[in-house]
Amino acid sequence: MDYPLLNVFLTMLWFFVWIMWFMLLFRVIGDVFRDDALSGWAKAGWTLLVCALPFLGVLVYLIARGRGMGEREMRRAQVQEQAFRSYVRQAAATGPVAGATKADELGRLAALHDQGAITDAEYERAKTRVLAV
Repeated sequence: MDYPLLNVFLTMLWFFVWIMWFMLLFRVIGDVFRDDALSGWAKAGWTLLVCALPFLGVLVYLIARGRGMGEREMRRAQVQEQAFRSYVRQAAATGPVAGATKADELGRLAALHDQGAITDAEYERAKTRVLAV
């Protein structure tokens, strides 16, 4: 039971370095497979290099394509943000309109139901809600 405090700190340090290493490895592999500019052979090559020689492979990948990782992540985040904003605008535009009558709301619900955007159960719940108001 003789385990000095410094050894505890060193063990914790190595444990967290090990966790950071796996996070970096998964990040690199994820970046390889998300990059649309890479061909299938290039993806297979990078994956083989990273799996066969993990430390050297990740280091070479970060040196060769590290700057692009951040740029691709920023582009992906911007596309997701634009898609979210577009969805919110579309949902707000198709929401209940001020001054709309019950007939207008029921017509909109029927159109959504006919398009298959909402199920029968959702249609019935929404219809009873509109009629209850």
